[in-house]
Amino acid sequence: MTEKISIITAIHNGINFNKIYLASIQRNTCNPYELIIIDNCSTDGSSALFKNAGAIVIENTRNYSYPHCQNQGIKAATGSYLFFLNNDLVVSPDWNKRLIEIAQFHRLDLISAKGIENMGDKKLDKKFKKRWKTTKNLLMIFGFGENNLSLMHKVMYGNWERFCEKQYTQYGTTVVEGILGNNVMITRKAIDKIGFWDERIQSGDFDLFMRTKKYSLEYGDIKPCHVALGVYIHHFIRMTSKYGKKKPTPFADKDSLISLWDKWNEQEIALYGLPENK
Repeated sequence: MTEKISIITAIHNGINFNKIYLASIQRNTCNPYELIIIDNCSTDGSSALFKNAGAIVIENTRNYSYPHCQNQGIKAATGSYLFFLNNDLVVSPDWNKRLIEIAQFHRLDLISAKGIENMGDKKLDKKFKKRWKTTKNLLMIFGFGENNLSLMHKVMYGNWERFCEKQYTQYGTTVVEGILGNNVMITRKAIDKIGFWDERIQSGDFDLFMRTKKYSLEYGDIKPCHVALGVYIHHFIRMTSKYGKKKPTPFADKDSLISLWDKWNEQEIALYGLPENK
């Protein structure tokens, strides 16, 4: 597959996470790609890191919320498929090719890779969350250096390539309805029909899932977002908020943000909300 893809990632410092993320993208992405970085006033050299790697870096003068940044990325993107990724991820070999192929197999326009937060099974969710909590708590006392973060990843999975291949071998093209907000692929078709991210909702992934589910029930030409069980992406999970001594700068658009429950009522959340894992 030779279609160019767009990878959109918002950052606000986190240089060591960014180094690990960038290396995994460079090593494991098999399509031609453009990496679009929305930099919210980073002061630790992160902007230069991505510029030197050839990424498109959009530099904001203030720190903006997640959905605002994703929409900036959409406007700059030229790829056929848009991947919205957090900067604290480690992607698996051929992650993008496999996600696209699984999406095409099931005729999906939105898809996430699975990870610690959603393994497609409650028992596995509990197992992997416990394993990751134990791993990071054991090693976090040694700080957030690049080497220590890489060690956490190594202790958690052992041989990363072998672990990911085992997931693909076991689950193949199997999907379950759901979403992981740290990684979402969206086709141009879906963006044209559903629209951009709602910039009022910081929990943009849940809102996106509900909007897509509602649209699918009303019109039927787009399916809800699904999670590909054969493709695994590691997420460091909220560790970026603990990285460094300073608290993140408040969002410039914080006064316009509302909660998910301000937008959706209880009946709508029950109807369009995330399904329970089996």
